[in-house]
Amino acid sequence: MGTTQLKDLEKQTGVGEDGIAHPALHHVNLKTTRLAEMIDWYALAVGMRTNFRDEKIAFLTNDGANHRLALLGVPGLSDDPEKVPHAGMHHSAFEFECLEDLLGRYGTLKKAGHEPHFCVDHGLTMSFYYLDPDGNSVELQADNYSDWEVSSEWIRTSPDFAADPIGRFVDPERLCQASAAGASAQEIHERAYAGEFEPSGAPDLRLPVA
Repeated sequence: MGTTQLKDLEKQTGVGEDGIAHPALHHVNLKTTRLAEMIDWYALAVGMRTNFRDEKIAFLTNDGANHRLALLGVPGLSDDPEKVPHAGMHHSAFEFECLEDLLGRYGTLKKAGHEPHFCVDHGLTMSFYYLDPDGNSVELQADNYSDWEVSSEWIRTSPDFAADPIGRFVDPERLCQASAAGASAQEIHERAYAGEFEPSGAPDLRLPVA
């Protein structure tokens, strides 16, 4: 079977060439020196509830799975002051059903003193990036097309995305103002991607400076 045929098979069925269904991403495990703070932050940010916790580990979920996030706080761990320039995971991501929910959670987090370190319309998603208590970046997003098939086709075929895979940085306050004024999610995306809601300051991408 050729590469193109294999990709078509995987796209249509979610089954590999060996006939086995592909596994779904189940959970992420983070090592932490701030177990209690991390539990509280993920509860506020993405609705994680604790299914099990002791003095060294916690298993959290925000759906029917036994856990989606494991936190490991064993003795001997230390913080990495050079986290940004070191190789490793840049961020994890959680998806809301719609832009209105993303903006609503932005308001909830802002009231609790948590501001995103950058916000961007990626074209396929509207995405706000936050830092958890350990300094890990966490993306909260909403699909701009409310349809994975449509946004997947867009990312595969859009010349705009090929030219700029990052997208247009946005000011979340201006998005909230547009939403409060009655603009639809689609209109906000179109205006954001055209550059209307660019922030005044430079975004912190949590990447080393070249």
